[in-house]
Amino acid sequence: AEYGEFQTFQHYFKRINLRKMHIRCATTSDLINMQHCNLLCLPENYQMKYYFYHGLSWPQLSFVAVDEKDKICGYVLAKMEEEPDEVPHGHITSLAVKRSHRRLGLAKKLMDQASRAMVESFSARYVSLHVRISNRAALSLYKHVLKFQVDDIEPKYYADGEDAYAMKKDLSHLLEETSDTRQFIENLGKSLFADPQLQTEESGVEEKLDKLTLNPTVCDSDDAAS
Repeated sequence: AEYGEFQTFQHYFKRINLRKMHIRCATTSDLINMQHCNLLCLPENYQMKYYFYHGLSWPQLSFVAVDEKDKICGYVLAKMEEEPDEVPHGHITSLAVKRSHRRLGLAKKLMDQASRAMVESFSARYVSLHVRISNRAALSLYKHVLKFQVDDIEPKYYADGEDAYAMKKDLSHLLEETSDTRQFIENLGKSLFADPQLQTEESGVEEKLDKLTLNPTVCDSDDAAS
């Protein structure tokens, strides 16, 4: 009865094991294993130098999901677009979760972390990505779970000639949250500087600090499962 809400024993035990997992910012030492995960999961593959290009240019934007042995079971490879005449926006180059760890919410958590990092580090207004028009599972994830919208169709985007949906997600709500958080921290710093004996219990600072949304580099597994 305890596992009745899960489809199989395997799914039940995967959820238990998920408690030993966490998501963290990718490092250069992760790039080879990210490429390996990509080769296992996706038809779109990249040379190692492309991973280093992302990791060295935007080290704060890519994330990995790892198990208790620090083995990578999913990743998101992200960057900022560099057109100077456009508003700041990020792009998801690649997202993959190993088959053994799918349907557990890892893809959403990875994408949420990358999107927040784009906003906090570069004030991104939106994030974009491409997906094959035949990839119904990915399209459903992006549209219904991650709330991306189809912006355009790019003919023959992929090497085999298949078209791609160009999708976007507005990040203005995260930008407002980040701005409010930074303003709160700035005001708090000024108050503490003016009055070092400020009592946090009386001013409600503790409660406000609990609501801060600055991007963590590590999240609990319970969050990753949501």
